[in-house]
Amino acid sequence: MHLARLMTAHGPRYAAVDRERNTVRPLHGATNVEELARLTKSPPKLAGESLPLTETRLLAPVLPGKIVVVGRNYAGRPDAPGDLLIHLKPATAVIGPHEPIVLPAFAHDIRYEGELAVIIGRTCRSVPPEDAASHVLGYTCANDVTAWDIGSDGGQWTKAKGMDTFCPLGPWISTDVDPEAAAITTRVNDEVRQKGSTAHLTRSTATLVSAVSRLMTLLPGDVLLTGTPEGSAALKDGDTVTVDIDGVGTLRNPVTASP
Repeated sequence: MHLARLMTAHGPRYAAVDRERNTVRPLHGATNVEELARLTKSPPKLAGESLPLTETRLLAPVLPGKIVVVGRNYAGRPDAPGDLLIHLKPATAVIGPHEPIVLPAFAHDIRYEGELAVIIGRTCRSVPPEDAASHVLGYTCANDVTAWDIGSDGGQWTKAKGMDTFCPLGPWISTDVDPEAAAITTRVNDEVRQKGSTAHLTRSTATLVSAVSRLMTLLPGDVLLTGTPEGSAALKDGDTVTVDIDGVGTLRNPVTASP
């Protein structure tokens, strides 16, 4: 199942996506992630008529309370830490599909990082790995945009990762993806820059959810970014970045300089 959040004449609504027909249809009774998670336990009740996907404005699939970023989590990295490395992004960093990533004038090395994002569906506290999946609503594409020349050399990762527009999410939440074998491809202007698979994560998504839930309570709608493959590089004004994850979809965002 693919679950989108879209703008309608009545405000933001959750909807079911039919990728074969390229349509979306609003869901009845889903106004937040907790309600959405409950609806997925049985066939969801649809409301209204199907809408063409091409005529729909998709929003970020969630408005998270917090975004937990896992660093250096792909096998083979020479700088892989022995301990779990995490950072936080604020909710104000989130944008949706086709919204612009804005490059602030005071930063000059702003890089893309295509990632699989885990969307929490149930309150999660000190959960063992074998129970982690029951607390996950689904998965989406993410771009962990990072200003590498702002604070990162001194460990100030919140400064580097937390700026407005630095967390594109979308295009929707997919509930049936195998998070341990999802291919990830990041392109800049249609040129492949990153290619990897979650099969190469140092810590699996279940392990990450469990480990983070021991440090802090994860609430419905919270987002966990699982790490990025090699190949991150700087963006420039006029670029377009796409993050494609098999079984999920494609997240596309233009890049623009700050006015």
